[in-house]
Amino acid sequence: MNPSLKLALLVLIALEVSFIQVWSINVALIVVSLILMLLGRITWRRLLWLTLVPLFFSSALVWSLMLRSSASTHFLIVIFTRLFVYVYMGGWFTLTTPPLWLTHSLEQNAKLPSKFAYGFLAAFNLMPKIQAEVATVRAAALMRGEVLHVWSPRLYFKVILAAMNWSDQLAAAMTSHGFVEGAPRTHAQTVPLVARDWWLFVGSLLLVQIGLFVGLP
Repeated sequence: MNPSLKLALLVLIALEVSFIQVWSINVALIVVSLILMLLGRITWRRLLWLTLVPLFFSSALVWSLMLRSSASTHFLIVIFTRLFVYVYMGGWFTLTTPPLWLTHSLEQNAKLPSKFAYGFLAAFNLMPKIQAEVATVRAAALMRGEVLHVWSPRLYFKVILAAMNWSDQLAAAMTSHGFVEGAPRTHAQTVPLVARDWWLFVGSLLLVQIGLFVGLP
């Protein structure tokens, strides 16, 4: 499916699941997302991580609700499965959609301004450099006998300053390579948006509607 339509489908389904308490459709979405990730050849290690994290938080949330409120069993099942829906669908999208392909699609198909599309791509590609900068700042603090914990504001303040410097360098580099905001652009890679993508989008959305209003409560 086209990356822009895939993102729109994910957001629409997540919004509906947030407001409608139908646990059967939650389970169906979890199974479908799991199958899609397996077809996308996602590693078992990632699948295990995507399962253990929501399992911990869902269990803790349900346990706290059981202790502090008189919530029904139906509501507890909905809350428990809802978090899995968010994580599994988000995992399916992020692990099967290349960021560069998504950026091209948002610019060409969703008509997102180029500065926002490439800003998103630049922020994504800066993540490894940000992680390295965090490690450098913590190591420099340890050499001075100071421990900067994960929750320390000073750690992130220094990283933000470094990121602001990188943003200026990135803007200068894009300008030097001929990027002009608002100017017509050609594309080395074009992302097709064909009728099949629309059929998949509309069909998937209709199936979810049928499950929400016809499935078990």
